[in-house]
Parts: sequence; C-alpha cells; structure tokens
Amino acid sequence: MSLRTALEQLGLGPCYHMDVVLGDPATHVPLWNAAQAGKPDWAAIYQGQRSAVDWPTASFYPELHAAFPDAKFVLTHRDPQSWVESISETIFAALLSRNDAPPEVHPWLDMCMHVIARAGFDPAMSKDELANRFIAHNEAVQAAIPDSQLLLFQVKEGWAPLCEFLGLALPESEFPRTNDRAAFWQLLEDGGATA
Repeated sequence: MSLRTALEQLGLGPCYHMDVVLGDPATHVPLWNAAQAGKPDWAAIYQGQRSAVDWPTASFYPELHAAFPDAKFVLTHRDPQSWVESISETIFAALLSRNDAPPEVHPWLDMCMHVIARAGFDPAMSKDELANRFIAHNEAVQAAIPDSQLLLFQVKEGWAPLCEFLGLALPESEFPRTNDRAAFWQLLEDGGATA
C-alpha cells in the first residue's frame, strides 16, 4: 500500500491493486480467472490504470513483461521472516477461514488462492517453506526481468531510488507509510469480503 500511494503521488495513478478487484468482483474476478487460464485481457484488466502493485498482478510478471516489454518493474523486498508474518496474518488468514466467509465472497477467495498458488505459495506451508519460497520468487523475478527495467526496492529507502529509477523529480513530501496489515483488513471490510 505504501508503494501504491507513492506511485499515485508521483502521478502514476490510478494504481491497480486488489481493492480494484474487490470493488468490482463481477468484472475483475473473471478477468483474472481468464488470465490464469492463459487468456489474459490486459487492456480490460488495467483499463484506466497507469501502474499496478501487489497481487494479483505480481503473479503474472513474466506475462506482463512479454506483453509490455518496455515496462519498468519494482520488486519490493524485505526480511523473509517479516514477510511470512505479514502474509500469515492477512491473505492467508482470510483464505484459511474461507468456510466462514459469506458465499458471495468465495469466487474472490478462490481467485486469490489460484493467484497465490501460481506464485508457488500455499497457506499450508510451514514458515520456513514460505520464507524459502519468498526468496525463490524474488530470485525468479530478478532472473526474468532485465536489470535495466527492474528496481530492487525497500520502502524504507524512501523516494530517492524510486524517483531515480522512474526518471521523476523527488516530491517535497515524506514517503508514505501505511500499515499493510491494518490496511488489508480494512480493504476486506470495505469490499464486503469479511464474514
């Protein structure tokens, strides 16, 4: 969420995020299901968007690089154990409580499960397995995207590396910081995806 907010402050918004899917699941869940089936309609998915972050986009970096060969990619990285704690308390918690969710939310949860599995993750993995898979995913992204089009970025680095990579002026404001876990659960509440 911090990167999304930053990209929008830099004029690269609207920035596609899972909340777009939650805001219109009848349109976006089938689009992502089609992408998973090898029939993506990127123009329909990203209509009106100037950038994208997070899942479901992140699971399709090879296809997106092929479709948009001049695009720039930002790989946010962090301590693997910190990431495991975060994902375990957000999307994995939601997926593992699928049976407690209202039936109308199940198609969205199913799409999320498939998107995450596509990236090699499973909520049933141990914390060590998840950390190792996180490292492997980051390595796969670095192998697939040319160095000239890829920024390895930690949010704590602030504006300088991001703006330099994107060729944009540094804003006068501080780099945005959001609470990803709190933002995730608020997103689900706002999207009606909670039990």
